Amino acid sequence: MYKFYSIFIATPIFLIVTIIIGLLVSVTALCGLRALPHRYIPMWWGRIACWLYLLPVHVEGREQLDPHQSYIFVANHQGYLDILLMYGFLGHSFKWMMKEYLKKMPVVGQACIISRQIFVGDSLTSIQQAVKRARTTLQGGMSMSIFPEGTRTYDGKMIPFKRGAFMLANEIGLPIVPITINGSFQAFSRKARSVTRTPLSLTIHQPIVPDYYQHRPTKVFMQEVYDIIDSQLR
Repeated sequence: MYKFYSIFIATPIFLIVTIIIGLLVSVTALCGLRALPHRYIPMWWGRIACWLYLLPVHVEGREQLDPHQSYIFVANHQGYLDILLMYGFLGHSFKWMMKEYLKKMPVVGQACIISRQIFVGDSLTSIQQAVKRARTTLQGGMSMSIFPEGTRTYDGKMIPFKRGAFMLANEIGLPIVPITINGSFQAFSRKARSVTRTPLSLTIHQPIVPDYYQHRPTKVFMQEVYDIIDSQLR
């Protein structure tokens, strides 16, 4: 029964909601608004999605975040629901650091361009441009979210992190917040064709201040963040 509901009822409604959300984000971003396109409208999108698919969500550690502080959120990437989970339940305004090719996504890609998400390629020049854009936008509580694995896991286990996200974080100099996502792989992995009803959780770890990580080798600090996230992975 749940598979039927997920495929033939929840998914069509979700696709319609996604188009509406994409349009709302685009319009409010063009109007120069800040909180609506980067926090509240995406929050509704994430929460509506979890409600539609009947997915219970548990959040730990949100009280550690200062709403007026900008952060760099670093999370593991389990499946298709990770973005919705972050948007819906993190409770903070943020932009994504995402790959250039995602601009081509229908509706959502255009909304990301208009709302000035931070696109980055593989070249050093692209990373430098991303740092420049991030410095001008990540202020006054506006944060950035990154999946440092670079892609979704194939087996539920974490993939080794890529250096680019940490090089960018080091240049920007904001507190880094490791986040552990659980349940998303079981609910909707990259190989799945439909959603499976599974509890989801978001564990927000203690922020790591720049004074600590900027004095450590990138490779060492990458492993420390990896271990923090992996310690709560189930």
